[in-house]
Amino acid sequence: MSSPTTTFAARLYAFHPPSGLTLLALFATLVLGGCASLDQVRETPRPELLGAKDIDPAMRERIAHALLRVSDEESLREALKRKPDNVDAAISLTQALMAQNRAGEALEVTDKILLAVPGDLRALNAKGVALDSQGRHDEAQALYREALAAAPGNQMLRNNLGLSLALAGNADTGSDSLQQLSHEPRALPRSP
Repeated sequence: MSSPTTTFAARLYAFHPPSGLTLLALFATLVLGGCASLDQVRETPRPELLGAKDIDPAMRERIAHALLRVSDEESLREALKRKPDNVDAAISLTQALMAQNRAGEALEVTDKILLAVPGDLRALNAKGVALDSQGRHDEAQALYREALAAAPGNQMLRNNLGLSLALAGNADTGSDSLQQLSHEPRALPRSP
């Protein structure tokens, strides 16, 4: 009986490397076969590579907007961490969250900015809009009135108060507020 070591050594001896001529022929075949197709090689475009031809363009646009919103939201949150009284960043973040139907988070942002900058008209208005979107019209109207006490001529606040009143079912009071706006010299006509 032969041991495994002897058997392995016998197999190694039995293996004959190919002759130089055989090796050269094999190498030439591989090289020439590869060169023959080099002029026909073309890079596959990324959309085809990913199968993007089959993706609906509207879906692609929604994905791009979603990714943009996420990066915008992250950068706005980072700006607020660096400077908690940045009203512009807070308003932009609130708008982004409201566009995504995340009114609860928008309220958190407006609460924080109002702690940093109490009485800011834009922050009060943004919080009122977020409250209105949650159906909390009485609270929103109180904020609009608070802001209007500081700036009685602010059309945005008056308009939002009127809309809030109308949403709450106080159509007469809401339409009165909106009616006053329509008679002001700066009011713009709207087409039906």
